[in-house]
Amino acid sequence: MAVQCSLELAKDSCCDDDGRQIRTGTYWTCIAHIITAVIGSGVLSLAWSIGQLGWIAGPISMLCFAIVTYVSSFLLSDSYRSPHPVTGTRNYTYMDAVKVNLGKKQTWVCGLLQYLSMYGTGIAYVITTSTSMRAIQRSNCFHREGHQASCAYGDSFYMLLFGAIQIVCSQIPNFHNMEWLSIVAAIMSFSYSSIGLALGFAKVIGNGRIKGSIAGVSTDTAAQKVWTVSQALGDIAFAYPYSIILIEIQDTLKSPPPENQTMKKASMTAIFITTFFYLCCGCFGYAAFGDQTPGNLLTGFGFYEPYWLIDFANACIVLHLVGGYQVYSQPVFAFVEKWLQNKFPNNGFVNKFYSIKIPLLPAVKMNLLRLCFRTAYVLSTTGIAMLFPYFNQVLGVLGALNFWPLAIYFPVEMYFVQKKIEPWARKWVVLRTFSVICLLVTMVALVGSVEGLISAKLS
Repeated sequence: MAVQCSLELAKDSCCDDDGRQIRTGTYWTCIAHIITAVIGSGVLSLAWSIGQLGWIAGPISMLCFAIVTYVSSFLLSDSYRSPHPVTGTRNYTYMDAVKVNLGKKQTWVCGLLQYLSMYGTGIAYVITTSTSMRAIQRSNCFHREGHQASCAYGDSFYMLLFGAIQIVCSQIPNFHNMEWLSIVAAIMSFSYSSIGLALGFAKVIGNGRIKGSIAGVSTDTAAQKVWTVSQALGDIAFAYPYSIILIEIQDTLKSPPPENQTMKKASMTAIFITTFFYLCCGCFGYAAFGDQTPGNLLTGFGFYEPYWLIDFANACIVLHLVGGYQVYSQPVFAFVEKWLQNKFPNNGFVNKFYSIKIPLLPAVKMNLLRLCFRTAYVLSTTGIAMLFPYFNQVLGVLGALNFWPLAIYFPVEMYFVQKKIEPWARKWVVLRTFSVICLLVTMVALVGSVEGLISAKLS
């Protein structure tokens, strides 16, 4: 949530043109935020996804999702200011943009889906982080005891540990104070993606052949194949779109140049980089393991040695997801706290800040609402992750839920309103067809992912 400045100070160096905290974001910090949001736990499931789809459908599906994500970001970046994308009034959040362009009713639907998706992503990050922490322990066990050792460890302790770390990190005031965390997280994401790529490439060279087939992993029945293909599409959908936080990222960019221009350039660069890593990690992972491709490339233990490199890669995942969790949680924190402050303007619990001096560190301003709400939020995501610790299935459900409504429907509809595109005009027909096709893909992915989650819970 942006820090409000007084009107008298609106022209001061600490304040922006609308009296809010001055924005300092650049093309490079924007790329860092996007990569932190996009290259997350989803990259680890892509080898499995390509394995289910096969050598032709897998890479083509990934390229299609990359194109769709760029089109979505292109349309949405013009909605940051209204009514004109350069000179209009700023919309600070995705919901603000929907409210201005589409009205209150659709804003409620958008808000519900957006914050549910962010909350679900937090759950997925708890699962992924605990899996990586456990993988470090298993890797060391396999190195000591041999590859046939059981080396079985639970997830609960690591989930609780990650939750404790997030309780502390969640006290970061807002998105504008997170540039350093996103940069560190982006570096970590490059590190473990590169390691996964290198290990897959080395395994292919060691095997002396490329495994896998055009049809993908074989199943006992045609129905099982349909479910796994659907789930794979859901996993890829989870790995790409960042529309739910695009406006919030764009609100960190300084101007001039116009924010939409910077966002479009940063989106193209970030999507190109992530697609390259996704294709390399996914394709080399499937080429290395074929039908035995694990659901999580770095924790499924297709790789055992060098164990220290596996440990380092999983440590990078943990560090990255510490930042990634915050990127998706901060907009939720900002929305709830702003709503409560407007609802109870005179309540001390909601509005009063206390200055706490910590030795060797600058004074920290604490708010009881922030402390209690954010702690409860982290505890709830941790608790649900402990109940449903199913990596691929959870990613598939989240990807399918968030893909069409947030990455396609709302950006397309806002673009129609802002550009005043008439029904049945050529651009209207093209974008409407694009939206319907994406809806069908989303429905297929959602059904398959829900079936996979239910099956995993019952088994």
